[in-house]
Amino acid sequence: MAVEIRSELRFILNGKDVALRDVAPDHTLLDWLRLSRLLTGTKEGCAEGDCGACTVLVGRLTPEGGLVYEGVNACIRFMGSLDGCHVVTVEHVAARDGHLHPVQQAMVDFHGSQCGFCTPGFVMSLYALWMQTPHPSDQQIETALQGNLCRCTGYEPILRAARAISSYGGTDKDPLLTERATMIARLKALRDGARVEIADGKHRLVVPASLDDFAAVLEATPTATVVAGSTDVGLWVTKHMRDISPVVFIAGLDELKSITVKDGTVSIGAGVTYSEAIDTLSQHIPALGPLINRIGGQQVRNMGTIGGNIANGSPIGDTPPALIALASTLTLRKGSVRRTIRLEDYFIAYGKQDRQPGEFVESVHIPAPAAAEKFAVYKVTKRRDEDITATLGAFRLALAADGTVAEICIAYGGMAATPKRAFAVEKALVGQPWTEATVEAAMEKYAEDYAPLTDMRATAEYRALVAKNLLLRFFMETTSSDAPAQVSRYEAA
Repeated sequence: MAVEIRSELRFILNGKDVALRDVAPDHTLLDWLRLSRLLTGTKEGCAEGDCGACTVLVGRLTPEGGLVYEGVNACIRFMGSLDGCHVVTVEHVAARDGHLHPVQQAMVDFHGSQCGFCTPGFVMSLYALWMQTPHPSDQQIETALQGNLCRCTGYEPILRAARAISSYGGTDKDPLLTERATMIARLKALRDGARVEIADGKHRLVVPASLDDFAAVLEATPTATVVAGSTDVGLWVTKHMRDISPVVFIAGLDELKSITVKDGTVSIGAGVTYSEAIDTLSQHIPALGPLINRIGGQQVRNMGTIGGNIANGSPIGDTPPALIALASTLTLRKGSVRRTIRLEDYFIAYGKQDRQPGEFVESVHIPAPAAAEKFAVYKVTKRRDEDITATLGAFRLALAADGTVAEICIAYGGMAATPKRAFAVEKALVGQPWTEATVEAAMEKYAEDYAPLTDMRATAEYRALVAKNLLLRFFMETTSSDAPAQVSRYEAA
């Protein structure tokens, strides 16, 4: 059946409909807001999704027909991902009569701004939090602000403002909530079931109409760059000045947003973001919840996808080692043909994955650990929040009745050219008593599994030592009298 093609992007900016025909595949929302619409409240600080000065809200329809607003980094959000969305900037937050929004008034009264450069981003992040959680805990506030950096206030005035927002007014009077039914109807009206195609050839921008349409487009154009959350590809453009054309944007495909649980296995569509996955994963595999909260800031988690974290094959991607340790599988699709492989087999070499031209990651299937198994993830970074992994270790252990190791799976990121299992270490442990002596003997086998590199995040010697010590820590935590079944830790380098 032929797919209708539309040659313009359609979305809503603040309260107005927008239709754009001249959009480059690598055009960012930040540049468009500032240069084309002169909405300069949205700032450029880092241009890599770290500082949060560019934070705006993007409202999108959920597969269930609802509407959710999330803070995102406009500096790495491409225009092609906005079809059918509602973009809200800081200029739209105050009331039409000029009265400040409760978030803004709290920031003023509690002196949450000094130079003011970062303030719009803080306002938008707090606005997103307040809509979802009007009376947040300190932990919820800190999590929401992980992706916002300030060099002036020391954060405490901002935290005090965040605690006080609801004292200035309730969410029941907020326009984005009171007018939600109207906005849902407007966004649904933009969904015409058409494929968006702008320009042609090398500079082509495509927003597929459906999952089947995406499969057809990619099979016909296997060299296209596939963009889901753009938390990685965005930096290819803003930092490396790479040409990513042609581009296929898949963030709006509801068919890639599925999360199901069957027979103890959590299956996640490749388009599911970290924010969308965290509740289900935390419920069934508790150690993954804290790990996800260590991935970027809230804005990155609202955009980035687990499928994308796997697909790009980075040796320091945070989820692959944990998912490998859990014996996860991956479903790949090319056209109408699907195949399922072990996740660990997907990673072949640096920059090379077991993915054929025109093939894409469709879903990942994650078995929850058995009740008797121990599972832990440890991420080592230089700072707690918003930092890239230096070394990440994931461990899953099953003991026999006599206390010997029946099965153990150990996987690391940051230790090799790909996420990689420690096969020699595992072999040294299986069948042996789970004791400190056994673990210390097995630690000598790490040199057979890994030859880490030195870079800006850690030296090779540090990584080698940390990898050994994470195994020792896993042993100590699994043999402690009050040891939890699943653990996720942060370690400072």
